[in-house]
Amino acid sequence: MYTLGVRREFIARHFLIGGDWGPENFPNSHHYTLELILEGEELDQHGYLVDIVDVEKHLDDVVGYYKEQMLNEKPEFAGLNPSIEHFARILATTLNERIKAQNITGLKVVLWEHANAWAAYSVERSKV
Repeated sequence: MYTLGVRREFIARHFLIGGDWGPENFPNSHHYTLELILEGEELDQHGYLVDIVDVEKHLDDVVGYYKEQMLNEKPEFAGLNPSIEHFARILATTLNERIKAQNITGLKVVLWEHANAWAAYSVERSKV
């Protein structure tokens, strides 16, 4: 199994809802680190798991959409607590839709909220 990872760092804002979360109930920002992990059993005709330039373009587009933004105001968070778990899922499913490499069998986002806390979400892809 081949594995390729790409990271991006960005700052986004949120506030938690639905409970007594202390300071997190008020608007605050986090310096997120997004780790995108792609897996597959076969390389393409060029010896690559994926075209990393294409992956980085999609990653930069997605990160750019959230960078310096209030997550609570984004439509994909409507009715959701903007937890790190929900955010990891939203990022993973969005990137999975955009990255079209045929030999990718798994995609995972590990989202670090700070040095001591992260959440992850994985998507399995069937081989076409």
